[in-house]
Amino acid sequence: MEATAILPIMKKRLAFLSGGKDRRSGLILTIPLCSEQTNMDELSATLGYLLGIPSEKCKARGFTVIVDGRKSQWNIVKTVVLMLQNVIPAEVSLVCVVKPDEFWDKKVTHFCFWKEKDRLGFEVILVSANKLTRYIEPCQLTEEFGGSLVYDHIDWLNKRLVFEKFTRESTSLLDELAVINGNETGNQQDKERATDYNFLPSFDPETVLQTGHELLSELQQRRFNGSEGGVSWSPMDDELLAQPQVMKLLDSLREQYTRYQEVCRQRSKRTQLEEIQQKVMQVVNWLEGPGTEQLRTQWGIGDSIRASQALQQKHEEIESQHSEWFAVYVELNQQIAAMLNAGDEEDLVELKGLQQQLSDVCYRQASQLEFRQNILQSAHEFHGVAQDLSQQLDGLLGMLCADVAPADGAAIQQTLKHLEEKLKSVGGTLQGLREKGQVLLDQISNQASWAYGKDVTIENKENVEHIQGVMEDMQLRKQRCEDMVDVRRLKMLQMVQLFKCEEDAAQAVEWLSELLEAQLKTHIRLGDDAQEVKSLLEKHRKFVDVAQSTYDYGRQLLQATVVLCQSLRCTTRSSGDTLPRLNRVWKQFTVTSEERVHRLEMASTFHTAAEKILKECPEQPKVRIDFEAYEEVEAVGKSLLDRLTVPVVYPDGTEQFFGSPSDMASSAEHVREKMKIVGMKKLQQEEEEQQEDDEEDEEDDG
Repeated sequence: MEATAILPIMKKRLAFLSGGKDRRSGLILTIPLCSEQTNMDELSATLGYLLGIPSEKCKARGFTVIVDGRKSQWNIVKTVVLMLQNVIPAEVSLVCVVKPDEFWDKKVTHFCFWKEKDRLGFEVILVSANKLTRYIEPCQLTEEFGGSLVYDHIDWLNKRLVFEKFTRESTSLLDELAVINGNETGNQQDKERATDYNFLPSFDPETVLQTGHELLSELQQRRFNGSEGGVSWSPMDDELLAQPQVMKLLDSLREQYTRYQEVCRQRSKRTQLEEIQQKVMQVVNWLEGPGTEQLRTQWGIGDSIRASQALQQKHEEIESQHSEWFAVYVELNQQIAAMLNAGDEEDLVELKGLQQQLSDVCYRQASQLEFRQNILQSAHEFHGVAQDLSQQLDGLLGMLCADVAPADGAAIQQTLKHLEEKLKSVGGTLQGLREKGQVLLDQISNQASWAYGKDVTIENKENVEHIQGVMEDMQLRKQRCEDMVDVRRLKMLQMVQLFKCEEDAAQAVEWLSELLEAQLKTHIRLGDDAQEVKSLLEKHRKFVDVAQSTYDYGRQLLQATVVLCQSLRCTTRSSGDTLPRLNRVWKQFTVTSEERVHRLEMASTFHTAAEKILKECPEQPKVRIDFEAYEEVEAVGKSLLDRLTVPVVYPDGTEQFFGSPSDMASSAEHVREKMKIVGMKKLQQEEEEQQEDDEEDEEDDG
């Protein structure tokens, strides 16, 4: 019986073999009774199907039947237990009736099973679900009884259907293949009648074999009925005869299918051999005839990149014609190889001879095509590099012949850098041309080996002379450009120096102008005493020395520009007005410096005279100051104040003041304060002298 015959009943899960075993290694048969009325005929059919699966050896160890009565009534449980006597009396060793939490009548149930014990032929026990492990290990119980054994009834049923389908199809296929192979063997001597039995089997052997292998893999992995991650015993392993049965069917099917394939190969081999012989001769005759003649006429390399491209295009046309025959060769070679692998001894010699002849001709012709293609590719690269080098030399020559009119030194440096890069690029390209030329010469020197007896010395000589001539011509052109670059480099370096001198001279003028502006705006202090004035005079002299060195530096740069202009035979655009600007600023600086020195000297005289008057001497407190000293301080102070209000007048008539009006007012105010103190000192001295005169007059009167 197959599961498909009772598939609706099997899906109800009235009974199942979970794969668990009792402590005697007997199989566990589970009958899960439900609250609804159980159809005993369906249960009997289910048990009959399940008990047909295990082997006789497995049945001999006996079954442990678990009747799950937790959701059923006692009379149904009793009926099921009694039915086991009729279905599997000899195979049952123990029946475990799982009772519900609400106990049945203990006396009735015990009496019934005890009374029927001898007639049943097996022991029946009542047990709670949580105490079922006293008789069966937890790992052999399913989850519904508190065990860890994983069982999926639908999954088991689906795989059982696959197993039975494979068994049915493989058995039918074996019978058909046996008939086909037997007919072919019986008609080997009558080859004309063999085609009458050339029919196909009902099932695809490959599909059936694949199904069998997948099924066998499932069995061997022991995952027939459980989840992939759990550990479960499969009821379709070797103990239930599933795995050895599948393996036996697969072995028989492979054997018959191999013989069937051999029959098919023998049928097609006879026609293939004749077709292959005809096609091989077609390929050989064309390659040794028209194909070889095409290559004999192609030996040149061209004298330019355009000519080499035309030759390459012609060669591509030749290759295209050969490719069609090479495609036929590849197909024929594959067919011959396949026949050699499956051919008879009497066909091997002939097939190998055809294969060797075809391979020799095709490989020789392909080598000639590849050799010719390599020469043309090298010629194309050589002419391409030669053309690039010629264009680079033309561009370099154009740069060298053009007039140099840069805007500044940076532009000259950029132009010079560009020129050096051009020359370096030319050198690299020329080296590449030599390398490409040498590769091409080496290839041409080996060309005679493919000449088929034809004398190609004249063609090779012309090609060699052309290659060497191109390389020598490019070398001469590069040498001429190098000489011109040396001359241009020297001229451009002088121009760089000229522009640098002009820029530095203009910078010197700017520096001198900045020194002049700094002198007018910041050199305004006259000092608070004679010592400070002396320090200011010393700083001013150093300041003047810096300006003098800047002026001398600018003069030297302008003299250098004159010499460079004479050497380059050109006039500068900036040195013409730079020298007058330099002289004008220097004269303004000189006038301003002299005025600054004059004012500092007057300030020094003023402070020295004032300090002499104001200086206190403890040893001589009654020292009298000559009134001429007071008058000198007053005169010098007034002159200094007047000088501060006078601007600096330059030779061109322009005027400029030191600092801002507030700065001058501050310096003048300090001078006035000191003059005021000296005046008070003078007044005090006059009062003291008047008092002394009055005292002397009183003494004389007395």
